[in-house]
Amino acid sequence: MAIRGIYETGFDEDVQTESSGNQCPECNGHVTTNVKETVCEDCGLVIEEQRLDHGPEWRAYDAEERERTGAPLTAARHDRGLSTEIGRGTDANGNELSAQKRRRLARMRREQTRGRWRSKAEQNLAHGLGEVRRLASALELSESVRDQACQLFRSAQNQDLLRGRSIEAIAAASVYGACRCNGRSQLLDDIVAVATVEESRVTNAYKTLNEELGLPAKPATPTMYIPRLASDLDCPGRIRRRARALAEAAEDAGVTTGVHPAGFAAACLYKAGQEAGRWLTQTEIAEVANTSTATVRNHRDTLEEQVV
Repeated sequence: MAIRGIYETGFDEDVQTESSGNQCPECNGHVTTNVKETVCEDCGLVIEEQRLDHGPEWRAYDAEERERTGAPLTAARHDRGLSTEIGRGTDANGNELSAQKRRRLARMRREQTRGRWRSKAEQNLAHGLGEVRRLASALELSESVRDQACQLFRSAQNQDLLRGRSIEAIAAASVYGACRCNGRSQLLDDIVAVATVEESRVTNAYKTLNEELGLPAKPATPTMYIPRLASDLDCPGRIRRRARALAEAAEDAGVTTGVHPAGFAAACLYKAGQEAGRWLTQTEIAEVANTSTATVRNHRDTLEEQVV
């Protein structure tokens, strides 16, 4: 009967036990303790609450092997990472399964795949988050930026912004929006290069996200693109510092308003290279900044006329 009583109590039920501490400080009544709080049964006084579990975060099934309770929750997956994975050829200990058990697992995987999506919206969410993860991996973005892009895609779906638009375009726009909100010097052309849709669709999707969701996107400035372009061009430190000073002076003078920030940053590097005696060609700089040589020359002339 004792064993039966244990199994009749669920794992999430509060099991009250007699407290080993003193009696109730108010009425000297009977005190009991459960997994959440210590309370007096007579007057209802809560003596202690929100108790911390100081036990280990892993579970020990035997004396040698310790296993954690599972991966943490993540916004990068449609089910927050709580999906079930059914194994194939071996069990948890690595032992090979029999042919009968392998056939049974194959049937279980097939049924799980069929019943994995509760709705079409959930299937679209899984597809979109998978595309966001692929883009973030191709662009070598951090996990924090990736998770923000996934959350942005969730918000777009909740606001019904996917209707009539490509899931791939919204995913690429979410990645670009997360980069803009974090002040990263990520060019739209870089995202389009690894995306599966053209630039116009990504641009329209980003404009929709920015207008409907009110993204706190930081304005792109030439100073943001100096480190990246200088790294791609393998410029020494003195050229980087001079180019940054030129970009900051141009921003203070207000001559960078309405211009492409990467193109202006390229002009600053070109001007700094000329002053340092390192001849960076206009073609080389324009190719790295994904702009034209005419843009580099025009911004160089602006620097010489109004900044230098």
